[in-house]
Amino acid sequence: MNILISILEQGMLFAVLVMGIYITYKIMDFPDLSVDGTYPLGAAVCAVLLVNGVNPWAATLLSALVASLGGLITGFIHTKLSINGLMAGILVMFGLYSVNLRVMGKSNIPLFNEGNVFEMKTLTVFGEDISTLLLLTAFVVLIKVLFELFFRTKTGFFLRAVGDNEEILTSLGADSHKIKILGLMVANFLAGLSGALTAQYQGFSDIGMGTGSAVTALAAVIIGFSLLKKLNVSMSGIAISGAILYKGILVFVLRFGLDPNDFKLATAVAVIVAMGFTSGAFKYKKKTVKKAKLSEGGESYAEDRRLVKNL
Repeated sequence: MNILISILEQGMLFAVLVMGIYITYKIMDFPDLSVDGTYPLGAAVCAVLLVNGVNPWAATLLSALVASLGGLITGFIHTKLSINGLMAGILVMFGLYSVNLRVMGKSNIPLFNEGNVFEMKTLTVFGEDISTLLLLTAFVVLIKVLFELFFRTKTGFFLRAVGDNEEILTSLGADSHKIKILGLMVANFLAGLSGALTAQYQGFSDIGMGTGSAVTALAAVIIGFSLLKKLNVSMSGIAISGAILYKGILVFVLRFGLDPNDFKLATAVAVIVAMGFTSGAFKYKKKTVKKAKLSEGGESYAEDRRLVKNL
């Protein structure tokens, strides 16, 4: 029971980040690596605000807003300076490493003695505290609802069009540059929000907590999409399911004896396999191809026989 609660709690925290990656990777078709910087930026700003006595809820929201500025900068570099999206994200990610160190003043800030959003009366079921899980679930459900409502609006439609065909935006008189920047800001807002909540959940903010966050979140998106693409599951539902599945795999693999140092390698292999199945690269086609070749060969041979006979 304790393992299941831990998986769900970590999955819900991770799901907020994964929804942000889903926006850039699946909807906008934009390889945004700046989340590796905005995720710890949210944690860093939140930690500093908490240490200075700011209300935890206000600190969490302000941290996410500050992180969204990372998306603004990435979008500006990409659209106004005509720099490749991948390179723009990498540049912002590198720059934010120094910014995060400046914000925190050191590489790690402990928060065990500070207030946080998870401080509440303990609610137990079968002897296990589920108060944190309930709060995180309510939080993720709220974000999911807002996520779905946003993509039903005109702006949400434009954002989806950015990844499908930018010419549609031009024909509708919309500015694709502004839409891209907005999408990146929303994605990095969610990344910073996830970082702020994670810092409070684990009791510290660390400069290295964002390393590989974009890749691991992308792995969760691919896993969720690979398993649920044939079902009628919403975009946010795929992101949340993928996040929980990823954390579940992580916990069980570690419990079955995998060296933690090898987990990133295992993650990379899992993503490659999932993407292979998604693209159809692993579908069995040999028999079909072989039959086609034999058929073509047989027809060619028969035609040659007829030509020789006529001669």
